[in-house]
Amino acid sequence: MGPGRAPGSASALSIARGVGTIDRVGFFPRVYELLRRVPEGRVVTYGQVAAALGNVRQARVVGWAMQVCPEDVPWQRVVNACGELSTSPRYGNLQHKLLEDEGVQFGADGRVDLHVYGWLEWKKS
Repeated sequence: MGPGRAPGSASALSIARGVGTIDRVGFFPRVYELLRRVPEGRVVTYGQVAAALGNVRQARVVGWAMQVCPEDVPWQRVVNACGELSTSPRYGNLQHKLLEDEGVQFGADGRVDLHVYGWLEWKKS
């Protein structure tokens, strides 16, 4: 389970139900499939994932997908457009540690340099 809620929990289900017109049955698995291809030591933004899946304005929905993602999805490799961690404080330290363990370095401002660690292959998805 990713940095979100336990599967089947009331809050996880309300997030999934709140997706609205996005096909969570089709969109969420495509998010997970793409993220499984992000190599260790690289990051991708929520917006890049959405764009790669043809839904450029659905970065927030990618975040919802991350909250209920399966255990095998490398959720820690998703950062915001500024290279910052967007997880709750409860998971922020874990995400930071997991990325550092993969060789990703953070600047003094706490950001990941997307020019150095960004995964560009998402454009070919």
